[in-house]
Amino acid sequence: MNKSINDLVKAAHENAVSKGWWDEERSFGEIVALIHSEASEALEDYRNGHAPTDEWYQHKIDGYSVMQLTDEYKPCGIPSELADIVIRVMDACGRYGIDLEQAISEKMAYNATRPQRHGGKVI
Repeated sequence: MNKSINDLVKAAHENAVSKGWWDEERSFGEIVALIHSEASEALEDYRNGHAPTDEWYQHKIDGYSVMQLTDEYKPCGIPSELADIVIRVMDACGRYGIDLEQAISEKMAYNATRPQRHGGKVI
């Protein structure tokens, strides 16, 4: 089933609300810090020797890992952390009423006009 980006934004935010993540108001700074923490978790997996495509599933209680997803296991690895980043961004956009689909389209169109490796930064 294909959903638009804004459909996914709505679903991510509704899920966060239903799970109590918005019972108390959060500052924008806290929201950005949570997004950043997911990026840090992806970096930590990489620093621990995992490839960007490595995936595994960890038991929610006992902590041991397997290679298949069931209700008792949570997905782990860099792909999962990158998904968490996107989900947190979508939740934030849902909270603030940001049209993420339009923002992405506009930014990609602008980026297409920029020179090769603009800004001269090394990384």
